[in-house]
Amino acid sequence: MNDIFIFLSAPFFMCLILVGMHCYLGIHVLARGIVFIDLALAQVAALGSILAYANGFEHNTLEDYLISLGCTFVAAAFLTLANQYKNKISQEALIGLVYAMTSAATILLLDQMSHGSEHLKYSLVGQLLWVDWNQVYKVIGIYTLVASMHYYWRGPLLQNSYGKNEKWQWDFIFYFLFGIVITSSVHIAGILLVFAFLIVPAVVSAFFFQRIYQKLLFGWALGFFLCTIGMLLSYFLDKPAGAVIVITFTIVPILLILGLAVKRRIRPT
Repeated sequence: MNDIFIFLSAPFFMCLILVGMHCYLGIHVLARGIVFIDLALAQVAALGSILAYANGFEHNTLEDYLISLGCTFVAAAFLTLANQYKNKISQEALIGLVYAMTSAATILLLDQMSHGSEHLKYSLVGQLLWVDWNQVYKVIGIYTLVASMHYYWRGPLLQNSYGKNEKWQWDFIFYFLFGIVITSSVHIAGILLVFAFLIVPAVVSAFFFQRIYQKLLFGWALGFFLCTIGMLLSYFLDKPAGAVIVITFTIVPILLILGLAVKRRIRPT
């Protein structure tokens, strides 16, 4: 048992950090009605990482991170601009276009590389089990900075997300900070796991609570619990941690909907 704790300690703490930050951002994303923004920016970050690798920079290096972050900032600037026309153009449609274009570009790049399938797998589910404490400390530092800025500007940022302060400056600040978080996490957890961390706790908490602090506390508790279950399942089943945790997270809202549907059928209102 002690060996399990030692092996899983750094990946487990990384999961908790990722869930803690993404759960809060998920509340913003749901309020803005841009659920797939995470997938789109995560795919942009992944494309940046592939571009860095294609130019001779290894994964998880400073050059890799900066190129990926630069690509994410370009996408964030575009989405800020596009949001000014949300009354005429669906933001979800534009987000879908960004995701489709960058996904196709990623496939074209990987088609020219040896071991392209391995790079694709890495971008989707990451390499969570191989996280070390140095990576944990780096992410803590980045997320602490982002969380501090969110706290300092919590009023206008929340108002902006809930449609009460629709100024492009706050849109850009939100997307800018969001891009930093996504770039930092997608290199570790992959696109799918980052999406699960962002959406599932926020969606499930919205079923039961209205106040933001209630959603946040419940989302954190649920996320921490599911991370624990997913990590243990991954270890004992000897399966990729990212994929197992994604299924562990995403099955919860599916079961919740089915359970509510059965309850309603048995006891019609």
